[in-house]
Amino acid sequence: MTTIYDIAKRTGYSPTTVSKAFNNYSDVREKTRQEIFRVAQEMGYLPNSHARTLTTKKSWTIGVLFVENTGFGIRHPFFSAVIESFKKVAVEKGYALMFISKDVGGKQSGYLENCRIRGVDGVVVFLSDYEDPYFRELLESDIPTVIMDFETSETHTVCSDNTSGAQLAVEYLACLGHRKIAHISGGMNTFPGKMRELGYKTAMKQRGFKVPKSYVVNGAFYSRESGYNAMLELLKLPERPTAVFASGDLLALGAIMAAKDSGLSVPMDISVMGYDDIDLAEYVSPALTTVRQDTELLGSRAADILLTTIEGKVLDKEAILVPVEVVERESCAPPTNGY
Repeated sequence: MTTIYDIAKRTGYSPTTVSKAFNNYSDVREKTRQEIFRVAQEMGYLPNSHARTLTTKKSWTIGVLFVENTGFGIRHPFFSAVIESFKKVAVEKGYALMFISKDVGGKQSGYLENCRIRGVDGVVVFLSDYEDPYFRELLESDIPTVIMDFETSETHTVCSDNTSGAQLAVEYLACLGHRKIAHISGGMNTFPGKMRELGYKTAMKQRGFKVPKSYVVNGAFYSRESGYNAMLELLKLPERPTAVFASGDLLALGAIMAAKDSGLSVPMDISVMGYDDIDLAEYVSPALTTVRQDTELLGSRAADILLTTIEGKVLDKEAILVPVEVVERESCAPPTNGY
């Protein structure tokens, strides 16, 4: 069986350096670490995780607290992309991910107790309800946390600039000549939905455009079905909009389907713009113009902050706001009537 002494002999490094590389010591250069990992893999060496836990006093496990009520769960392309990016960084640093719930062994106990039982070193949080008392209990504990898609001064946070993103969407449509711009909201029960609706209304006001109450339709869930039904409501209006900005790409795709089923052409009769830039956005017809969230950066920054906190190197709470950008494709065009 291969040992660290065999790897040391093959690589030319000392057994101490090899051991430090496997235990993620900061005084081992990354180039050295990668060389040791490469040789270890070639030799079929698997470090003893139990021994590493005893040595470092860590479980090398990150908890993933994912609870959302938007109807799509982790299957939503945005969430899965962010978690994948987070996982990539964590795994490279030697950590495994474990999903956390309120239940342990079929008995409801709470997030904190679950984290204690599992012995996780830190938790990345995706929640719809940040006032959940079980979550508050975890937040007030000594377990390091980083929250995604939310803003609070109580812990580290990483989120997209949702307000600015919505303003960019309205500005883009306004520059095409649209004034009658409606919004399919993700709902005020989610932080991103609330911020995007705020950004939409702010930009419309700054432009001097009217926002009839009927121009803001709650998509309820970030799904194609919700977008479809919301668009049908907008198309029934006596003075229907010439453009629709949806709070999510799936909402926008549903809106396009509803427009087509109603005999309208997108973008000739009505423009539709989304938010997220999921992979599917560029492959539908028409290809979706949208606001791109940098899921790679969101996940990697969250992982960096949490892992650095676990190592005791971060004292101040960090609030990372990741910029967004408009991706122009085919679903938007100037209004045919000129406004």
